[in-house]
Amino acid sequence: MALIVQKYGGTSVRDLARIRNVAQRVAKARREGNDVVVVVSAMAGETDRLIRLAQQASEVPDLREYDSLISTGEQVSAALLAITLQSMGFPARSFLGPQIRILTDSAFSVARIQKVETARLRRELKAGRIPIVTGFQGVDAEGNITTLGRGGSDTTGVAVAAALKADVCEIYTDVDGVYTTDPNICPDARKISRISYDEMMEMASLGAKVLQIRSVEFAKKYNVPIHVRSSFNDKSGTWVVKEDEKMEKVLVSGVTLSKNEARVTISRVPDRPGVASKIFTPISDAHIVVDMIIQNTSSDGYTDMTFTIPKGDLKRALKLVKKTAEEIKAQSVMADENIVKVSIIGAGMVSHAGVASKMFGALAKENINIMMISTSEIKISCVVEAKYGELATRVLHQAFGLEKGDLQKDG
Repeated sequence: MALIVQKYGGTSVRDLARIRNVAQRVAKARREGNDVVVVVSAMAGETDRLIRLAQQASEVPDLREYDSLISTGEQVSAALLAITLQSMGFPARSFLGPQIRILTDSAFSVARIQKVETARLRRELKAGRIPIVTGFQGVDAEGNITTLGRGGSDTTGVAVAAALKADVCEIYTDVDGVYTTDPNICPDARKISRISYDEMMEMASLGAKVLQIRSVEFAKKYNVPIHVRSSFNDKSGTWVVKEDEKMEKVLVSGVTLSKNEARVTISRVPDRPGVASKIFTPISDAHIVVDMIIQNTSSDGYTDMTFTIPKGDLKRALKLVKKTAEEIKAQSVMADENIVKVSIIGAGMVSHAGVASKMFGALAKENINIMMISTSEIKISCVVEAKYGELATRVLHQAFGLEKGDLQKDG
């Protein structure tokens, strides 16, 4: 008998018909003799509806109240699933994050999990019941409801699996696994059967929407196997696990495209110690994630500094940056939302030369200009004009032969 944590996304619990489908899957796992803990997202579209209400009430809602509001969606789907399972003869109970005691810090709307208490869950399992846990939410030391950021239910699922030492965390979504790129952009994209934690973290951070990056960080830290599956069929999906020798032979595993990018440039920044800290500390304090940073060579004691951030944070970031620019007497601040980031990811890149030149050459053949570049051991990212994003994705997918499959791809 295994201990399985199943997490169902918003499309999987969109309406009562789909909630009944989820209940059938949970019941099947239970009939097979497994202990099952379920984590659910809000019904598809519900969190967006609640966010719109908050923004209509105030242009800048108080984040504590914002979290109290947008966390309610998961309560609905958890209770409905519990009621459905009960009607099928399976004892189930729904629990909010604060009831389970999913403890977080107090960074409202982007809280991070510090601890998951398991006593309540273990009592329910021992009594033969199926606990249904609300994803996306927790509670801080002061008893305030917190939320984990978009996609946070994935993190809840993996964190619960890690705390319980579950055998697997099954992430059910509307796709049947992780693909070499977005099939909507590139029809010949192939499903990946196994991928390493590090590759998956890069793909998640670079635009792949299948898993939230923090959930993969948790999985890697606590060695929780993740199985990404579709809630609409019984096919095997993608396993996210420790890297093995076979994975290392794969030069490039995937291509990602992130359209959620904005670029900020501060021109004629005084080139002296401490200035970069003055620019980026307020941004960090506002929990805005900075990705690429480029500083031009100093000229006559001044330099230009360019960095990228999530598009949704641009207004807040500009307000902070303009204030800093005045303080340091920089010349101007410019913003550009007409960009995208295209990336290649692969564990095999560590031991292979020429990957970057091949990537740049493929883009050059299509006259796609590269605005910014960043690299790590297993990824290369390029910022290009938004209109070239999908073309760049298809070109790179073909350049690295991902449509042909390899040892890691399904046949």
